Amino acid sequence: MTEHFSVKLPEEVAHILKALNDNNHQAYIVGGCVRDIILNKDPKDWDISTSATTDEIKAIFNKTIDTGIKHGTVSVVIGNKVVEVTSFRTFNPDESKSLITDLSHRDLTINSMAYHPEEGLLDPFSGLEDIKNAVIRAVGNPSDRFMEDPLRMLRAVRFSATLGFDIDKSTLDAIKSCSQLIVNISRERIRDELTKILISNRPFKFILLRDVQLLKYILPEFDICFDITQNHPYHIYNVAEHSLKAVSEIENDIGLRWAILLHDTGKAVTKFTDKDGTDHFYGHPEKSVDIAKNVLERLKFDNKTIAKVCRLIRHHDKRIQPDFKSVRKAVNTIGEDFFMDLLKVQEADKKGQNPEFLNTSLTELNKIKEIYKEISNEKHCLSVKDLKINGRDLIALGFRQSKEIGCILEKLLNNVLEKPELNTYNDLIEMAKSLKNQQGESL
Repeated sequence: MTEHFSVKLPEEVAHILKALNDNNHQAYIVGGCVRDIILNKDPKDWDISTSATTDEIKAIFNKTIDTGIKHGTVSVVIGNKVVEVTSFRTFNPDESKSLITDLSHRDLTINSMAYHPEEGLLDPFSGLEDIKNAVIRAVGNPSDRFMEDPLRMLRAVRFSATLGFDIDKSTLDAIKSCSQLIVNISRERIRDELTKILISNRPFKFILLRDVQLLKYILPEFDICFDITQNHPYHIYNVAEHSLKAVSEIENDIGLRWAILLHDTGKAVTKFTDKDGTDHFYGHPEKSVDIAKNVLERLKFDNKTIAKVCRLIRHHDKRIQPDFKSVRKAVNTIGEDFFMDLLKVQEADKKGQNPEFLNTSLTELNKIKEIYKEISNEKHCLSVKDLKINGRDLIALGFRQSKEIGCILEKLLNNVLEKPELNTYNDLIEMAKSLKNQQGESL
């Protein structure tokens, strides 16, 4: 249970442990920070578990914050460092409070270890062995742990994704039998775990959520995509498998990975098979936008992320020709702030399709990137704000209504997107005069 184990603790953490011990309380660093140390990672946070009550903790330290009093947690502030200190927990009023009892009710063995500078590593549930064997295992009876907090089922999958460990069979079986309990968990907590899986280095582990029957409860819109086959020359996977392959091909940015995960969800409601047996999905980008918006709003994502994901999905299937005019128009339609992200989505999308066509697709996308780089360097006019005239200039020509002015500026922009050399004050004024004369003749 106890192993020789030496850790250089941050000065503030060591101070808190000593202060608690000096006041006749047991105190240990616990959980994720111990796991990270064993994995040679720098802990992001340090957590301490103690026999002291919250009142006793607050009496010992000068500055504390009541971050989770009802759960027995007090944040102790030492200098610029904040450390969470929690009283030993139990889930059963008949249990005595102790370190072992506390650890016995934690989620996974790899998170159920404790450390004290004098006592070394305390590992009553063989977490160290599971780390060495790269195994995710629930503490004790898995079903009991998941009934205590159903989010632990998602955490098991998340740690499998982030650490590259396999989930123990008994733990997997318990997740399957308890999967329906996940509906009792807040959407925000589910969102955070799903996102951590997606932005991990092993996002393909997302498929475990379907294997253990969690996906149908938390993301049914994607779960159904496993049943949508794609009998089409460009595809060799079903919709869900294609999307997960594409997720693995894009950088681990939250917006990009959610966009590529959900980009084809609309195919579930747009599938059409022609007389030759080929599948088509006409209009699926817009349907996918509607589905993605509903999913992200349900999961309580912020408006900025929702807007980014939906814009990328709306345009993910947009055909951009590898020529200057087409690229300029595409940038104007999509927006300079999203254009490179769209190309990343399109590239990942292609990498998740039939590899037979990949080289041709990547050659075309690389040409588009080169053109966009040149357009940006040469500061081509790509939006109304880049025009060499503005609304005030049009007012001086006799245009009055703001709607009319906006319409004229858009027409001028379209001309400039066709021929960038026309973006001069004199040329634009002449074009505006011509448009005004045409309006007069049509009256």
